[in-house]
Amino acid sequence: MKSQDATLPPGGPPPRSALLGRVALGVLGLAAAVALAVYWLTVGQFRESTEDAYVDGNVVSVTAQVSGVVTAIRADDTDFVRAGHPLVLLDDTDARLALARAKAQLARTVRQVRAQYAAVGQTQANLAMREVDLARARADLAHRHELLASGAISGEEVRHAEQAVRAATAARDAAREQLAGSRALVDRASIATQPDVLAAASQLRDAYVAAYRTDVPAPVSGMVAGRHVQLGQKIAPGVPLMSVVPLDHLWVEANFKESQLRHLRIGQPVTLTADVYGGEVIYHGSVVGQDAGTGSAFSLLPAQNATGNWIKVVQRVPIRIALDPRQVAAHPLQLGLSMRVTVDTRERNGERLASTGTPAHGYHTDVFAHQLADADALVQQVIQANR
Repeated sequence: MKSQDATLPPGGPPPRSALLGRVALGVLGLAAAVALAVYWLTVGQFRESTEDAYVDGNVVSVTAQVSGVVTAIRADDTDFVRAGHPLVLLDDTDARLALARAKAQLARTVRQVRAQYAAVGQTQANLAMREVDLARARADLAHRHELLASGAISGEEVRHAEQAVRAATAARDAAREQLAGSRALVDRASIATQPDVLAAASQLRDAYVAAYRTDVPAPVSGMVAGRHVQLGQKIAPGVPLMSVVPLDHLWVEANFKESQLRHLRIGQPVTLTADVYGGEVIYHGSVVGQDAGTGSAFSLLPAQNATGNWIKVVQRVPIRIALDPRQVAAHPLQLGLSMRVTVDTRERNGERLASTGTPAHGYHTDVFAHQLADADALVQQVIQANR
């Protein structure tokens, strides 16, 4: 105790080492503050981040277009399927019977139309024959007028000849009307474009499409999820059977606070990390756009701020961020995975909200496009076989 009192008397100055430690600590604090200020001025003020972000994508519902009993299921959850791959098969007995009846009806109609074309030729020949009969009757009447003038025949025979001319004229007129009626059925039309054939062909197309739709295909390529259908189940059109999720086209829905939206613009670069990979994988994307309202505005039960006591709650707006498809292919993601998003807002010349008239996104499938083409091919085949 005495030695300590001699070294550090009460109320005396601190030792030199303690002063140096305090100075060093102050310098480090100042340097950290300067570094933080420099970072904020050069980088920090141009960054907006959030961890309220999740992977999103299209969930394509698979539904049947006709009713029927399920006889086969060709894919299950976690399976990958290509667009057009049959997922569910329905009992097609009734559809195939209807298709056979429609084919027979079209064949019968084509043959009936062929008979109508043949009837035109028959009525033309009949009209020609009636023209000959009329010419003969007129010649006979003229000859009998000459004989009557010489007194070789009586007037009664001339009257009989006149009646024969009137009968031949009526028969000629009837043949003309019959020819006009026959031509009205086939005039200005081929066998394939004749109205009766067109009606029968339309019925065949309907029956073919109904039979084709007993196979329920995958609208897009992707992973099967949420299968509800079971074997033997009687399903109705429009009832969801399962879903197909195309994992090659994903995006991120990042929910930013309303106070962070001031400098967010369409096209700004974004860096993202997923909890499933951690910091080992850094995704790169870009801001695609902002939703038209906050999440609460589109909720099932929107907040009623005009009633009761009001408490201000910071709102969040979903921001859509496009991902690089090559990175998604190299490091696959799934719907709903958590993401950390950082937007570089240095470039602020773009639009905050989309204002152009052309939509930025669009989706389509051609899985069902060839149904009618196949039906047309069947119609032509039946017509050619019976014409």
